[in-house]
Amino acid sequence: MNDINFNASLIKPLSKKSFQKLSAFIQSSLGIKMPREKKTMLESRLQKRIRVLHLDSLEQYCDYLFSEKGIQNELAHLYDVITTNKTEFFREQSHFDFLTRTVIPQLITREGIGIKQKLALWSAGCATGEEPYTLAIVLSELITQFPDFQFSIIASDISTKALEKAKLAVYHESQIGMIPENIKKKYFLRSKDKNQHLVRIIPGLRKMVDFRRINLMDEKFYLPQKMDIIFCRNVLIYFDKNTQEILIRKFTHCLKSGGYLFLGHAETLFGMTIPMVTVAPHIHKVYFK
Repeated sequence: MNDINFNASLIKPLSKKSFQKLSAFIQSSLGIKMPREKKTMLESRLQKRIRVLHLDSLEQYCDYLFSEKGIQNELAHLYDVITTNKTEFFREQSHFDFLTRTVIPQLITREGIGIKQKLALWSAGCATGEEPYTLAIVLSELITQFPDFQFSIIASDISTKALEKAKLAVYHESQIGMIPENIKKKYFLRSKDKNQHLVRIIPGLRKMVDFRRINLMDEKFYLPQKMDIIFCRNVLIYFDKNTQEILIRKFTHCLKSGGYLFLGHAETLFGMTIPMVTVAPHIHKVYFK
């Protein structure tokens, strides 16, 4: 099909049967709920993939997706289509304050974590990298308080497109507007072309984050060790309650005893039988194993 002749308005809606099959597939493979009221949104977003793949209809797209080649090559693109990688530097500032002022000092005092051995932290669902780079910044700043402090950060997402941007670490100046000037000067490089208004994370900080593609629906995550801290914020909102609990159980297994889980402000473990307790109720959704 020729892109010039592509007309989105002529694309027929998915049949009820095809949508149900696609919705079930999205939930089983990606864990994301896709109720009937999101059908029009899904059809609209899939039009770009139809154009890229030179297909003629949504039905053809489904046929391709469920083929052996489609399962292998299209899943990451489908995830990009149905999710919104919204994030920002220092999002939910209270989490980073609680992390540096309370959690890290407690781990150092209690078990020497961060001094005797590296603090292990995982940013799950990291999107385009703002969260793990924020973590790298605040943890690096702790070295002035604890000279021997050391840490490792794993950051993961299922979206290869988001991970590519995260590894590149180039952002628009407007995205760092809220960051104090001394932190900007220390950790960001400005583009030589001032008209582009772009900044890039300094090489030393980029090296502190190990980006990996991980599907949270996989049975195992194959992490190098158990984590002291897991950040998984504003990810659970895409999943139904049952999938949320399954995922939280996996996170619990990945956490060391005495570790911490940070969730987004709209997420909760309420009603789940999980070996974790809420800490600092004045702070949004922080849990202790």
